[in-house]
Amino acid sequence: MAGPLTVDVVAPDRVLWSGTAERLIAPTVEGEIGLLTGHEPVLSVLRTGTVRVRGGADGDAEFAIDGGFVSFDRDVVTVVVEPAAPAGEAGETAAH
Repeated sequence: MAGPLTVDVVAPDRVLWSGTAERLIAPTVEGEIGLLTGHEPVLSVLRTGTVRVRGGADGDAEFAIDGGFVSFDRDVVTVVVEPAAPAGEAGETAAH
């Protein structure tokens, strides 16, 4: 069985979330993408929407974004986002 994804969600000025997860769902300019372990490498531009991190030991998280990009290779996901909310609010919500 494959291990978890290593996920980092970062804004230009800080790390919004870092940990492991089973999957990540993100709104790309070509449509929504879901990333699981073993996925082919991806580099994609993000559009306004919600990035969702699911199923990890570090919990679930959601981030409202105005754009950015996602990079995926060898089960490591890096999401660089422009938060939709003003600084200090980060546009994030914990999903339970």
